[in-house]
Amino acid sequence: MKLRIKGNSIRLRLLQSEVRRLSEAGTISEQVIFGISANQVLRYAIAVSDGADKLEVEFSDSQILVLIPETTAQDWFTNDVMSIEGKIEVDRETRLSVLIEKDLVCIDRTDDPDKADAYPNPKTIC
Repeated sequence: MKLRIKGNSIRLRLLQSEVRRLSEAGTISEQVIFGISANQVLRYAIAVSDGADKLEVEFSDSQILVLIPETTAQDWFTNDVMSIEGKIEVDRETRLSVLIEKDLVCIDRTDDPDKADAYPNPKTIC
């Protein structure tokens, strides 16, 4: 699972095996280790939630947790839906943009190590 953070937005891209794992287990997680102490790890996870009615994000103890409503997740798992997105109101003036995507084959990098597990790219050239 790849995480991209830019400004007040996060984007997560999942390979086919990761989408399958999320579908089967209901959760998937990764971490980035910045140092040797426990507080130097950033964890990020996606979980399917039967209690959520819209995309939600929680952040605590150096972990980003994205919650996907169960019906939205099931549609994403079983159909050609490529992404799930939402804007979460942080306060009256601030929104957090969240995008979860199925990771496509990179067409301009033939040496991409994720190529075999990525989703087919509908484009043939950049």
